[in-house]
Amino acid sequence: MNIGEFSDSFLPIVDGVGRVVYHYAVTLTEKGHDCYVITPSNDTGYRGRLPFEIVDFAGVPVPGSPQYRAGIAVLDRHYYERLRLIPLDIVHAHDPFTAGQEAFRIAMRRDIPLVGTFHSKYYDDFYKATGKVLAAIGVRYVVDFYERCDEVWAVSQSSADVLHDYGYRGDVIVMPNGTELRDRRAEDLELINTRFRLGDDKPVLLFVGQINWKKNILRILEAAALLKARGASFWLVLAGQGPDEDDVLAKVKELSLEDSTVFTGHLRETALLDGLYQRASLFVFPSIYDNAPMVLREAAAMGTPSVLTRGSCAAEAVNDGENGLLAEDSSEDLANVLLQNLSDAARLNALGEAARKTIAVPWDGIIDKALERYRALVEASKSEDVQKRRAVLRSTLMDK
Repeated sequence: MNIGEFSDSFLPIVDGVGRVVYHYAVTLTEKGHDCYVITPSNDTGYRGRLPFEIVDFAGVPVPGSPQYRAGIAVLDRHYYERLRLIPLDIVHAHDPFTAGQEAFRIAMRRDIPLVGTFHSKYYDDFYKATGKVLAAIGVRYVVDFYERCDEVWAVSQSSADVLHDYGYRGDVIVMPNGTELRDRRAEDLELINTRFRLGDDKPVLLFVGQINWKKNILRILEAAALLKARGASFWLVLAGQGPDEDDVLAKVKELSLEDSTVFTGHLRETALLDGLYQRASLFVFPSIYDNAPMVLREAAAMGTPSVLTRGSCAAEAVNDGENGLLAEDSSEDLANVLLQNLSDAARLNALGEAARKTIAVPWDGIIDKALERYRALVEASKSEDVQKRRAVLRSTLMDK
């Protein structure tokens, strides 16, 4: 099959959606399919080392998040010329924005199926940027996009529920994310111990993700301050970058955590992330924003147990005390859970091994399921009902 994976974020952005698209493209190619990643242009530095082709279109930095690019495909003649030479049997959009709209345009022009995956709680982003009224309008835009897809996937049941809460009334297929199962390497551990001066025996509390308050980072900082007040010794490692870095750093200073906290910045090297996961006693991810975070699975793949917020979408894969830990959405309860478990190395090791077996699902099986759906959609795409539906949708698309 010839498959187009569309995403507004991709390498070198090391966020969850970008990594999902990367693993789709790699695994589909390994299985003998021709896969193309269609994304706004960025200085990837990866082209010569990837087994699939990147087809990029003009993009500009997103205000406040310069690592992201907003695409402007309609202004990029070179992109259109390249794409015209590429046969596609199906297109898969991983967001509803510029890349998703381009996927829809191509699906309509070429009369091929469009899959849309719902990854994120967009309302939270809209609300923070614009306020309640405009956030509601933004959510309507999101729902409208998914209503135009031939099939909608969500990365977990809880994220499917979020999309339905937004007002989407169609069927949603749960297509979970996988992870790459790699060996734990001593050299990766040594690398981060040297680079970030973590070579002592103090336990490490690790967060990986955007340095953004929406990730509930304040809970981590306040819980760490409570631990320190109770005499606990530890390293708090915050790995990533984001719009709230300065404010988070200021809060670290306010809570007198400077001597216990390490900011790594944006990490592109897999070895560094793997080393950090290995070094961590606990992966602390209290986000109530994320749906099915890749970082949870990456930690599990390295045998590192996680602490998540009870009832959050991110916690769907965790059974408290079996393959991870859950805390209430309060700094006090998070601190209690951390304190009760940090000194019990045997328990943490058992939780980590259980997480590795139950949460770290390999991409190979996930992509086999995705291919089944792709083939079924291509087979059904010529049916009379599908053709009538597309004719209606096509009438709304301006001829370009």
